[in-house]
Amino acid sequence: MQTQTLIFAHRGANKEAAENTRIAFDKALEYTIDGMETDVQLSRDEVAVLWHDRFLDKLGLPGKRIDDFDYAQLQAMNFAAHFSPETKPEGIMSLQEFLDAYRKRCRLLIEIKNREWETASRHEIKVRQTLDRVGEVNDDAVMASSFNLDSLLYAHQYRPGFPLVYNLETGQTFMDARRILAVHPFLYGLCLPIETLDEAMVKLLRSCRKKIAVYTCNSDEEISKALEFGVDILISDVPQKALLMKNQDCGQSSPYT
Repeated sequence: MQTQTLIFAHRGANKEAAENTRIAFDKALEYTIDGMETDVQLSRDEVAVLWHDRFLDKLGLPGKRIDDFDYAQLQAMNFAAHFSPETKPEGIMSLQEFLDAYRKRCRLLIEIKNREWETASRHEIKVRQTLDRVGEVNDDAVMASSFNLDSLLYAHQYRPGFPLVYNLETGQTFMDARRILAVHPFLYGLCLPIETLDEAMVKLLRSCRKKIAVYTCNSDEEISKALEFGVDILISDVPQKALLMKNQDCGQSSPYT
């Protein structure tokens, strides 16, 4: 098991550019980050694209969703303008473009966003699209995650051995984590809200030999907590701060790793 905490930029350097855009990912790579986290949804015509939110309010389209538009229409929209009107316009980025541009430059954590209004068959299409575009993997340089456990079960059946991470909701507890790991030993790890991280949770995951990721660590206190517990992956909106604190903390071992 890895004991060196890896710093992942949350949707790229999203404090410096519009999240999940090429400029945000490029800015993140100006720092010595270890990886990037992003989100996958489907356009109406079933192209896997990068977008986090349920709706397109940021684009001036309240109530509209990614799956209300075909990929060509999404490409014609400006997904960077909501961050700054002076930013170079960017259409939506497809998962394929993201993989082509960044998988050889850092580790990737791809969150599959399956929504409650979508059919199970559409969930499965999204999973297949994601795993097919990643292709065969021999390590954890590319991982997939989801808050939807059924999606991960399907992903495991579709591509056994692919590193899959279950995202815990804020309200889920240690008992939930223990039950999930007991029933679904194929999971590569859990991604926890930072407030859920404690000694008992760390010991549980380490005893099961599972990876520990935490989201979203932005304050000094949150970053320090994640580093103290020696998590495997620290996801942050301010990766440069996390890197600085990690470097300052170098040489200090965690009793929980």
